[in-house]
Amino acid sequence: MKRASLSFALLLSLLLSGCSGGAVTALKAQSSLPPVQAVRDEAFDLALGDFGLELLRQVRKEGKNTLLSPLSALLCLSMCANGAQGDTLEQFQTVLCGGGSLETLNGSCRSLLETCHALEAGNASLSERYGVTPGESALSIANSLWLDPRVRVEDGFTGRCTGSYEAGLFAADFTQDAARREVNRWIETHTGGHIKNALAELDPDTILVLVNAVYFEGKWTQSFDPEDTREAQTFYLEDGSSGQVDLMNSCGRTDLCVTTQAEQGVLLPYKDGRLAFLALLPQAGTSLTEYLETLDGQRLTELIRGAEETHFTLLLPKFTAAWRSSLAESLQAMGLELAFDPDRADFSPMGADENGNLLYLTAVEHGAGIEVDEQGTRAFSFTFAGMNSAGAAPLEVLRFDRPFVYGIVDLDRGIPLFLGTFETP
Repeated sequence: MKRASLSFALLLSLLLSGCSGGAVTALKAQSSLPPVQAVRDEAFDLALGDFGLELLRQVRKEGKNTLLSPLSALLCLSMCANGAQGDTLEQFQTVLCGGGSLETLNGSCRSLLETCHALEAGNASLSERYGVTPGESALSIANSLWLDPRVRVEDGFTGRCTGSYEAGLFAADFTQDAARREVNRWIETHTGGHIKNALAELDPDTILVLVNAVYFEGKWTQSFDPEDTREAQTFYLEDGSSGQVDLMNSCGRTDLCVTTQAEQGVLLPYKDGRLAFLALLPQAGTSLTEYLETLDGQRLTELIRGAEETHFTLLLPKFTAAWRSSLAESLQAMGLELAFDPDRADFSPMGADENGNLLYLTAVEHGAGIEVDEQGTRAFSFTFAGMNSAGAAPLEVLRFDRPFVYGIVDLDRGIPLFLGTFETP
């Protein structure tokens, strides 16, 4: 083990012993690594679509509403990938970026972070480069790295997380429940207060934690008039039963429309000029499960870029949704197996415990929520990773009154920030 990593672990121990309450202390990040350059890679963008759609298929339960943020999961797991090597790293690269290199993964993630920064008011140069109107939408991406005194972390890994991924750095004693509460407080703060008590419990054997949080708030380019919303409308479930939803009503206007033999859909841009809400309705007679099997990153991009301005009436549910679950089994089913195996995981570039035992991934928790109304959308998510040692006819009316897929997407890159299914009111 390098002397730098040993001295850093000693520093963590000293800081924890002296901090108030002894559970968590914020550390100042220092890195001698050159910054990763932001790179836009088309193959990566398609792979991100593949990753998000496959993750949605894996976690979804038929008839239940599902919501997740592929962006949040990607950024959290990409930080993990920077601590892996050998076959473990290869599986991260395959699952996250279709077999691309770690350099491509980091450069592409850096580009996603810069897109977020471009939306901030006063960031004229980035806004022009990324083609957005600054200050019109809020897109906040936050990363953090939490280190227990029992871990001896490698400086290269720490530097990449705090530098390229802008992760906040914390010393934390995970044998104390106060550390879990501090992680929850961090998630609540960085999701606009919408996700509270994200982690009900935390394994006291955890010695390293990576967390991502995403918060989005955007106003429609064309809002809906609340006076036109149709209340208590019938929504038809796939099992033959029905429920009721309030349908926002566009009353006939020009929107970006998706029309193929397989689906009908709509893209509703936000005022920032870059992001949009996407909703896709399978053609009648096709179940949502069957339809989801037809979607991949390439097709999602084609649907987004192929949308055309059409004059029609849109009836879209006004809804809120929340979802929370472990991603561990789903990620392993997608091919990320070695990272969770204490005997085969190789996170040598990340570090080891105080006795020299290597680390492995024990938990990946994810939660997301969304609020869609006449004015726009709020969406928020977190991802927690814990490490232990060891063409159809023109549309007249598009009515979303049965199960459909939706998401928040980047119109330029064709990638999903959020994906979900609305299956029951």
